[in-house]
Amino acid sequence: MHGLVNKSIQSFLRDNYGQALWVRVSQQIGVDPEGFEAMLHYDDALTEELLGAATRALDRPRGVLLEDIGAYLASIEELRRLLRFGGGDYWEFLFSLDELQGRSLMALPDLDLPELALEVEGGGQFRLFVFGPMPGWGAVMTGLLRAMADDYGALVLIEQDGGGESYERVSVTLLEAAFNEGRGFDLAQPLGAT
Repeated sequence: MHGLVNKSIQSFLRDNYGQALWVRVSQQIGVDPEGFEAMLHYDDALTEELLGAATRALDRPRGVLLEDIGAYLASIEELRRLLRFGGGDYWEFLFSLDELQGRSLMALPDLDLPELALEVEGGGQFRLFVFGPMPGWGAVMTGLLRAMADDYGALVLIEQDGGGESYERVSVTLLEAAFNEGRGFDLAQPLGAT
């Protein structure tokens, strides 16, 4: 697994639950409390151990933890900007998801993110198919999609909808694209500016 994935889980735990919890989790899996190096690669089994230790420490189901991580990722301004580049409203954002893996690979060619495929069912209903290198990416995308709906001000129902051996599926029902005022966004705003 790319170190950026493990580093993101580490940052989520530390930012939301404190350094003490992160140290406890890192000790359980035999990782230095300094944590992961974002540009290195780690065995997938270590990522699984990290998630297992985090779910035990927080006493939360794995799927709930992964959804929360997805929402957290959407709150990171640089990633939020990458996601918002997909469209001016939530509808356009959904249609840009097929391109997300490619945009990510332009920045980090060795980042093994899931492949996404959006299926339009009509009437504001969509199914997102998530083909990930390990199980759980559907939950991460569920959290990310919910957070981005809030960001755009859209009223959306989102839930994991099963899957198959090689994919997970997320159902999205867009009830109203402009339900609330979304967070401000300007493509011309430089990175780091608030």
